[in-house]
Amino acid sequence: SGHPPGGRILVTGGTGLVGRAIEKVVADGEGQLDEEWIFVSSRDADLTSSSETKALFERHKPTHVIHLAAMVGGLFKNLRSNLDFWRTNIHINDNVLHSAHELGVQKVVSCLSTCIFPDKTTYPIDETMIHNGPPHSSNFGYSYAKRMIDVQNRGYSEQHGRRFTAVIPTNVFGPHDNFNIEDGHVLPGLIHKVYLAKQSGSALTVWGTGKPRRQFIYSLDLARLFLWVLREYDEVEPIILSVGEEDEVSIREAAEAIAEAMEFRGELVFDTTKSDGQFKKTASNAKLRRYLPGFQFTPFRKAVKETCAWFNANYATARK
Repeated sequence: SGHPPGGRILVTGGTGLVGRAIEKVVADGEGQLDEEWIFVSSRDADLTSSSETKALFERHKPTHVIHLAAMVGGLFKNLRSNLDFWRTNIHINDNVLHSAHELGVQKVVSCLSTCIFPDKTTYPIDETMIHNGPPHSSNFGYSYAKRMIDVQNRGYSEQHGRRFTAVIPTNVFGPHDNFNIEDGHVLPGLIHKVYLAKQSGSALTVWGTGKPRRQFIYSLDLARLFLWVLREYDEVEPIILSVGEEDEVSIREAAEAIAEAMEFRGELVFDTTKSDGQFKKTASNAKLRRYLPGFQFTPFRKAVKETCAWFNANYATARK
């Protein structure tokens, strides 16, 4: 199945965490000679506008699209603005998928997220369970909009024979992440907190008991898997991209790995007055393993080391 030569691949959201990782992996030799890669961000086109999206597609005439662009935000932003998250993401996704269809794009790979799965569910979660119940109420706008990509992919397949699909990564981390402590995710937030604790010579305070376990995927591993999905994966049904359940890491272990990578010698304090959130949200990578039994993930501590080194080197821009 690999794709025909001369591919022009348009990457939306190309300056974010995953887009930068794909750019690096392509530059480091995973790209093929006959491929032209185009990374665009919101500066190049407002994807909530159908005319701007169409113009972008007509300008670049892609044969393939990796669709990463989305309106994202941390928990507190989501709680206040579920309607905005729904409308903005629905517009972006419909414009990108429909422009791709109208311009005859051969394949689109969109990016979903494990937070879109039903709130009440059995674990491990797998690809068949996306629509089995409402998502968590805190970010229902974002979650439902992301789920609709899967609905739309099925529609384009049934009505037009299009090969539009989606991937579902677990907790992604790496260089170019959002390291904002208030509105970022667990790992980049911890990296920033360790940096500040080290500067001020204070203890590192981690919210909760540190016991919850998560599956983290290094952005560069995810990027390599994105290229495989683009070239080889032929299903419309989404595929979860994740390390296995055996590689789940507790928040405590993550904090310790970051402290070690940052050479932080201070004390680790767990603020148990803060709630833990879900203990586990395990996703099954059985489908990925059926396709790629030999795929080697970067060891967690090595990936954390590389991410911390990037953060240290880019602190002035990374901390925003």
